[in-house]
Amino acid sequence: MSDFSTWDILRNLLIAARWTIVLSIVAFLGGGLVGLGLLLMRTSKSRALRTISRAYIEVFQSTPLLMQLFLLFFGVALLGVDVSPWLAAGLALTLFTSAYLAEIWRGCVEAIPRGQWEASSSLAMTYFEQMRHVILPQALRIAIPPTVGFSVQVVKGTAVTSIIGFVELTKAGTMIANATFAPFTVFGLVALMYFLLCFPLSVYAGKLERKMNVTRQH
Repeated sequence: MSDFSTWDILRNLLIAARWTIVLSIVAFLGGGLVGLGLLLMRTSKSRALRTISRAYIEVFQSTPLLMQLFLLFFGVALLGVDVSPWLAAGLALTLFTSAYLAEIWRGCVEAIPRGQWEASSSLAMTYFEQMRHVILPQALRIAIPPTVGFSVQVVKGTAVTSIIGFVELTKAGTMIANATFAPFTVFGLVALMYFLLCFPLSVYAGKLERKMNVTRQH
């Protein structure tokens, strides 16, 4: 058994937690960009684009994140392409996040009254002009609370990447627990750190939701 003090355990977990945060940010920003593209495809007038985006969303929402991660890390390696755990983790979470954000945002766009589409169409706006100047600014206010709420799922989803060797909070906890034989202390601290990362986001999402509801009632 290695001689680890509680501070040593905490310090190493904090170092690993930064990669949980970085991976969450990468997945959320990447997923947001891809999700926006999917949203435009999903709400476009082109049947082919709607079909492609719907198929993409169904695939990534209907399969476990763990399986997607395995396919990107082990499956691609079988084709002779070396994929690092960082790249596989970032790509898998980005694809997973984009599918959910696209559907969350589609619901927000469809919540905009049909009259807004018709009014902007009567001004001879193109589809992208309608989205940019009329629909998205209104949908954005509706989308903020569920988007912030979903970010909690992204943070917790990073724990799955430990299975391919990406050293984030959960993987670091497993390694330290094996070295110290103190799993209760180690995973207790790991759980506390996840709570400290996710709880503020949950509270903030709740506040935004109440604020938006009050705003809409007036």
